[in-house]
Amino acid sequence: MYIITQVVELDLSTVVPCCSGPKRPQDKVAVSDMRTDFESCLGAKQGFKGFHIPQGHHNDKVKFCYNDADYELAHGSVVIAAITSCTNTSNPSVMLGAGLLAKNAVEAGLTVKPYIKTSLSPGSGVVTYYLRDSGVMPYLSQLGFDVVGYGCMTCIGNSGPLPESVVEAITQGDLVAVGVLSGNRNFEGRVHPNTRANYLASPPLVIAYAIAGTIRIDFETEPLGINADGKPVFLRDIWPTRDEIQAVERKYVIPGMFKEVYEKIEKVNESWNNLKAPTDQLYPWDPNSTYIKSPPFFDNLTMELVPSTPITDAYVLLNLGDSVTTDHISPAGNIARNSPAARYLTNKGLTPREFNSYGSRRGNDAVMARGTFANIRLFNKFITKQAPLTIHLPSNETLDIFDAAERYIQAGQNLILLTGKEYGSGSSRDWAAKGPFLLGIKAVLAESYERIHRSNLVGMGIIPLQYLPGENAEALGLSGQELYTILIPEDKDLRPGMNVEIKLNTGKTFEAIMRFDTDVELTYYRNGGILNYMIRKMANSS
Repeated sequence: MYIITQVVELDLSTVVPCCSGPKRPQDKVAVSDMRTDFESCLGAKQGFKGFHIPQGHHNDKVKFCYNDADYELAHGSVVIAAITSCTNTSNPSVMLGAGLLAKNAVEAGLTVKPYIKTSLSPGSGVVTYYLRDSGVMPYLSQLGFDVVGYGCMTCIGNSGPLPESVVEAITQGDLVAVGVLSGNRNFEGRVHPNTRANYLASPPLVIAYAIAGTIRIDFETEPLGINADGKPVFLRDIWPTRDEIQAVERKYVIPGMFKEVYEKIEKVNESWNNLKAPTDQLYPWDPNSTYIKSPPFFDNLTMELVPSTPITDAYVLLNLGDSVTTDHISPAGNIARNSPAARYLTNKGLTPREFNSYGSRRGNDAVMARGTFANIRLFNKFITKQAPLTIHLPSNETLDIFDAAERYIQAGQNLILLTGKEYGSGSSRDWAAKGPFLLGIKAVLAESYERIHRSNLVGMGIIPLQYLPGENAEALGLSGQELYTILIPEDKDLRPGMNVEIKLNTGKTFEAIMRFDTDVELTYYRNGGILNYMIRKMANSS
């Protein structure tokens, strides 16, 4: 027997088509409000819903030439439109809906401007089967949505470069260009360095905005385009009905497709099948590899535990705000040519076209440490603009974050971070904890944490500290310029969720919660992290 304790009523008339953005997946925007919402973001102060564009420049336009034809870009112009793997593999309805929309659009004489980077990257080959067999693939291709591969691409920052003339126009006009994608992540700097606004949308809406070429459109009152007869074509004119989509889905999405695709996994790739099993018990590290490198996590590891001691006179490496995501901490996309990671790869003899991405080089700790906090949209309160920079406090020099951390490490100085609410939100990326560990960060002081990231910090031996309720850096008058001494108790006195005292060189003292939430997490901390704990456990059992 079930007991109903609460009745929730939902007015179906309030369920409307939505996108999310321009910088976070949780910021819902009704499609009917997209134009007004974006335009309000243009002038708003820099933040999750603001770009701080001066009022007199909201309607700026920049002309450019692409493939011998003239075009113009403005704030809100779509330059990337991607149907990606995250949301479509298990939902044939929206994929076939996108295909039918494409078919109707082509038959109505609509096109996508050629400079817009369009792509289709399903998460499974099955998608290609039913799009092809249902006859909609040629129409998707005609609009530029060709299958470019399978799996994570645009939404993880692997869209590739935009045309140079497009980048020049965006830069010249300081334009807020837009990416529209059917993924589930749109954090700052993640999708592409030249798209400051990124919206998550369903696959059919990705196509609609690609055709429109801008998100500054009201689909109800403005046409997507003009057909050959000079008549306006509205989105409602080409949107497929639910019955049409379901009829195609019933006919073409069949179990045999899945069986045929997944049976090939172990047979179709001859290179994989011809790999020989290793004969050595240890991995033969290649010292010349720039992709896979032996990490330093176990350097100087001993069987004996190092007793807990206070963190004394720690400098603040970064003073951050709210909603710092794992993409801010450890970006997975483009390696900027002027970054510490780029300098490292250049010194290894690589050219910029060979840099690849942080995501592809996550097996190289030297690259990933240099890529920590390398997001071009990072806002550090020590700096007056968005940039992966900080102030090396002893010298008052502005440096790349990795270079500043190296100086502190070489001088034997401790480091901590100050940050706000929801630190570590976004993807549960392990390098977002490994990277700060390699930068010498001993503790993070935040208002709150994303659950998994807090656990990952513990796993790397970094202490997650949390302000007491109602307190934060501003309330306590912390500038980040102070030296911090965190009075960590002896091992025997450590307990989950206890308060610790923090003393500043200014004479100020306050308490924070030490967010080791369980005895197991304290065990990991005493071992210097979960990796060290597992090595010691394996050694003791052998």
